[in-house]
Amino acid sequence: LVTRFLAGRGVRPNTVTAWSYVFTALATWWFYEGWFAAGLVPAWLMTFLDTVDGKLARCTLTSSRLGDVLDHGLDLVHPPIWWAAWAWGVSASFAGIELATLIVLVGYVTGRLLEGVFLLFFKQEIFTWQPFDAFFRTIIARRNPNLILLSVATAFARPDLGFLAVAAWTVVANVVPAVRIVQAFLLRRTGVEIRSWYEEPTSENAGSKAS
Repeated sequence: LVTRFLAGRGVRPNTVTAWSYVFTALATWWFYEGWFAAGLVPAWLMTFLDTVDGKLARCTLTSSRLGDVLDHGLDLVHPPIWWAAWAWGVSASFAGIELATLIVLVGYVTGRLLEGVFLLFFKQEIFTWQPFDAFFRTIIARRNPNLILLSVATAFARPDLGFLAVAAWTVVANVVPAVRIVQAFLLRRTGVEIRSWYEEPTSENAGSKAS
């Protein structure tokens, strides 16, 4: 609905992305100051707009290299900045903040590296391998699931526990793909081809080929 509304009024995708930058900066500032409930508002607005600008670019045929760099660059960089700002905001009331922050920030980087390892050796995204991996992509410790944890904790006036939950989930979100990579290597050694389940023939396709 929002994409259709903006397209009908000639709003450019890069304008939407620019607003995402504004909301990202506001969320970072307010998290840093410890105004967590207030900061979650622009954080969720940015998250929503992140689903709009790409759709707007595609449906209006106005995709551009600059827009792609601005959009994906922001997606890649802002999550650890938000988590670091949140950590600073709760640091006064959180005894284990240093360890939790290290887990969250290092875990974000290693998670990306694990995805790169799978892509390098198996020539496909890890989240396209099997249905489990596609499902795990929706709950992995990235921006949206982490924001849900932080939002619920803030609703109960415990933003510190929310950050601890993010740290714990980050550990899980790194262990799972690491195990999947080991499984993929072991399967390939037995002669099993590692291919996306999207490429597997359906029963209908198999029937049509047989006929």
